[in-house]
Amino acid sequence: MREVITRDVEHVSRVLLNGGIAGIPTETVYGLAADALNQDAVLRVFQVKGRPTHHPLIIHLHATEDMERWGVFNAHARSLCDAFCPGPFTLLVPRTPLVPDWVTGGRNSVAIRFPSHQTAQDLLENVGTGLVAPSANKFGQVSPTTAQHVLQDLGEEVDIILDGGSCEIGVESTIVECINESVQVLRPGAVTSSQIAEHLQLPVQLTTGESRAPGMMLAHYAPKAKVVLVETAEEAENQIAVLRDAGHAVTMLFFPDTQQYAINLYDALRNADLLGVAYIVALLPEPSGLGIAIRDRLSKAAATY
Repeated sequence: MREVITRDVEHVSRVLLNGGIAGIPTETVYGLAADALNQDAVLRVFQVKGRPTHHPLIIHLHATEDMERWGVFNAHARSLCDAFCPGPFTLLVPRTPLVPDWVTGGRNSVAIRFPSHQTAQDLLENVGTGLVAPSANKFGQVSPTTAQHVLQDLGEEVDIILDGGSCEIGVESTIVECINESVQVLRPGAVTSSQIAEHLQLPVQLTTGESRAPGMMLAHYAPKAKVVLVETAEEAENQIAVLRDAGHAVTMLFFPDTQQYAINLYDALRNADLLGVAYIVALLPEPSGLGIAIRDRLSKAAATY
């Protein structure tokens, strides 16, 4: 069997520039990367994930890359980029002619982010172009936060996996739309709506509805086990008792610290499936700060298609 996992950034860069696809680390989750301007490589990302080709992808750029080559940034977008990039933050802006339809799903907007993970930045510097990198797992399933997770999910369907250790944040980036004068959060993440509003001195809303950015589907990030959401410890105990009395294998999911909750969330969902439990009773964190993003991911994991 060939060696799939490596720490050799230059080797992974060559694979990508030759039209291959690679699992790569970021500070949020591992992505399935391809050269954004190589149509065959990007279509292979869709095929390996089983992802609909109309679902848009995020372009990942090196910190020194000229973002204006890829998107049209208004004053709000520039200000937010200065404040929160590089980091777990994605901007949805009008696209430039450089950006192809196969990245945006035919939309006139493009999602752009500058990951802060050092290995990801080293890779982006080596390739010298934008990379698409949706989460490196099968579509709709639990996102990966280690190189081993990518190998478990995708096996040798990928050409190479760049090992950058465990992801330090554990949930996907915040996505903010800056198409016009309004600013809307399309997907919550580690950069919170309150931080964005405070920086811009503007009201910012969390948007739901039609999927126009990654992670906006009602059902996503789902393990095989059924996820049951509860608001209190008492409710969790009652639900666990009822399910166990009915003969079901159950585990509880909760971390008092929201940063630890985010870091361990996807690994805990995966471990529940490895243990073969039927139900995961998830005690939701408070709906503030990073807790909003965790609640968002858990609500999607609990939904059904």
